[in-house]
Amino acid sequence: MPFRPLTLALAAALSLAPAARADAAPRPQEPATRVVGNVPSAQLPPARVKEALGDYRHWLDELGRRHSVAGLATAVVVNDKVVFEYTTGYADAATKQPITPQTVFRLASLSKAFATGLTALLVRDGKLSWDTKLIDVLPFFKLKDMQAAEQVTVGDILGQRAGLPRNTYDNMLEDDVPYEELVRKLDEVDMTCGPGQCYGYQNVAFSLIGDVIYTETGDFFYRLVDKRIFYPLGMKTASYGRAALEASPSWARPHLAARHGEWRPFEPKEAYYRVAPAAGVNASLRDMEKWLIAQMGGRPDVLPADLLEVLHAPGVATPVEMHSTPWRRARITAAHYALGWRVFTYGGETLVFHAGAVQGYRTMIGFFPKYHAGIVTMWNSAGAAPSGLMPMMFDRLLGLPHVDWAGLESPPPRTPERRHQPRRRHHR
Repeated sequence: MPFRPLTLALAAALSLAPAARADAAPRPQEPATRVVGNVPSAQLPPARVKEALGDYRHWLDELGRRHSVAGLATAVVVNDKVVFEYTTGYADAATKQPITPQTVFRLASLSKAFATGLTALLVRDGKLSWDTKLIDVLPFFKLKDMQAAEQVTVGDILGQRAGLPRNTYDNMLEDDVPYEELVRKLDEVDMTCGPGQCYGYQNVAFSLIGDVIYTETGDFFYRLVDKRIFYPLGMKTASYGRAALEASPSWARPHLAARHGEWRPFEPKEAYYRVAPAAGVNASLRDMEKWLIAQMGGRPDVLPADLLEVLHAPGVATPVEMHSTPWRRARITAAHYALGWRVFTYGGETLVFHAGAVQGYRTMIGFFPKYHAGIVTMWNSAGAAPSGLMPMMFDRLLGLPHVDWAGLESPPPRTPERRHQPRRRHHR
């Protein structure tokens, strides 16, 4: 597989602080500081960052040698600068079209942060409130417990605390039942708790925010995201929907594993595009670099600091998220859902994070607000190995003990693994 590693602005980013030993654990006595909301930002040791990027390149090269992905794109941002950019593999393995930084992927659940970001801007404009009750805006909104339904707010559906069972109606969405029908069947589901009282991850109910925004503004959700977020951030290849994905000059086809370490492309599935606020965004690596910079406070003209503080504030506790993978069990000591973001305590530091998956696509994004350091990764095939690379980089950046979370340091199997078709369920 071809690969395109690229180191960008590394010297400029690392020149923001004096040189330090790679193994120097203590923080500099007078670190450079900035503020994102009320969160101070400190400087990572530059030598540690440089060595971490070298390790990351090595791990990514090994991933490519093992044919562990059909194609992948990833970037590292430090202090509002893209210090590392890397692509490997194919957008379409059948035609050998390579992945480039402009190749568009489906973002899956990374889309949720765009929905909450737009909502925050509209709250700032006075168009609606986090406490706006859905029943006051959407006459069709009902739950089995109508007293509970009267209490559900915009903040509840975007904070995954509406009281519904986890992934309500995702299975029916995947069986092509229309979204409009599913949201009118929410009153047939037994609730697990009262609104605001427990965590239950949703895609269908989350996407009610699109209906709320249309009712309150008279404009379509996706048009407002384009106007308020994509355009001002310069996310030139970002879009919503399958038609827009396939109209992109370079777009990543989803792939299934074939024999002998090869990959076979297939047609994208439509289901989760029907819940656009939850899972409808398409974007390239270059787009996501801009998004990551904005989320870390680098574009206050688009996403002001006080707005980010609200979006990233820990909400309902999500203890189940601390145990789903080995790296989470080892590193995460607290887990909450904010507004379109997860907030973990990772190795003693606050990590703002989300991941996503639809059939044939996987995505991850995470950053440490304190250090203005983050990573975004997207790939167009099944397989867990790439998901282990991000925590390996987190460990290196924070100076934590090295663990091979991606399984790249053990000998590869003698014959390529038979990979199964991706699970149908959308990401947690």
